Amino acid sequence: MTSLSQDIKDKLSRLNVLEKIIVVNTIVFVIGYILTKTLNLPEGTSLNWLELPSDFSDFIVKFWTIITYAFSHYDFWHLFFNMLWLYFIGRMLLNLFSPKMALNIYFLGAMSGGLLYMLCYTMFPNVFLANSRLLGASAAVRALLIFLCAYMPNQEIRFFTFNIKLWYVGLAIVVIDVIGLFSGINNPIEGNPGGYLAHLGGVLLGYFYAKQLLKGNDIGRGFEGLVGIIFGFFKSSKKGPLKTVHKNKSKVGGYTKADFKEFNNQKKIDVILDKISKSGYDSLTAEEKEFLFKAGK
Repeated sequence: MTSLSQDIKDKLSRLNVLEKIIVVNTIVFVIGYILTKTLNLPEGTSLNWLELPSDFSDFIVKFWTIITYAFSHYDFWHLFFNMLWLYFIGRMLLNLFSPKMALNIYFLGAMSGGLLYMLCYTMFPNVFLANSRLLGASAAVRALLIFLCAYMPNQEIRFFTFNIKLWYVGLAIVVIDVIGLFSGINNPIEGNPGGYLAHLGGVLLGYFYAKQLLKGNDIGRGFEGLVGIIFGFFKSSKKGPLKTVHKNKSKVGGYTKADFKEFNNQKKIDVILDKISKSGYDSLTAEEKEFLFKAGK
């Protein structure tokens, strides 16, 4: 038993922060499923203490749900596709940005989606059904995806047999969500207008975050106190010797500027990404960030 638990801990410690979020989402889904079956609960009720209500007065006494709803799923396919998106987005995003920034975007995206959802249900009660509830990681995943699309819109990704630019992907996602929103408004019983509102809230956060970061403003900094606590849970448990890091503005990625200029573009990118993996995106100098941004284009 000790060996099994140690193996599980070792495997979890090797996961990146977004992969650990996938694990948490999956565990919550399994707990909800077990509660439904063992307690003979009605379908879609076992996680109601984690769901975000549409009414602000209900939210005040369930304030934690602005975060927890983004970890809650009842439908397996809802969970599966959200986590599949999160896995592939995470592989791209964490090659360029720090784990803390990824968590910033995930949680702020969830909060933005939840706030837009509650705001619209409160302001337009004749349009949206009352006593609705929100759950699922879609808004947070949308925020991460649109952040990438807005930060490096001309970056190409492989789509079956051809390449497609990220901004095309982002545009398609937004169009689908807008169509889904108006379709859901016209048929609120079978549609999901609240879910699409949350999607668009995540989209707005991801876009704004990326555009501000391109200007040198990290809007997630004020949120990092809470994220720091969460990051302590999600980060690797492996410990190494304490190091004192001194930034040297005359160097790029630890090399002298003369040596750095001798490298080809791929080697330069590898050097900077290695620095990000060791010290985080915030450790980069302005010159390193500028080079990485140009390479992303």
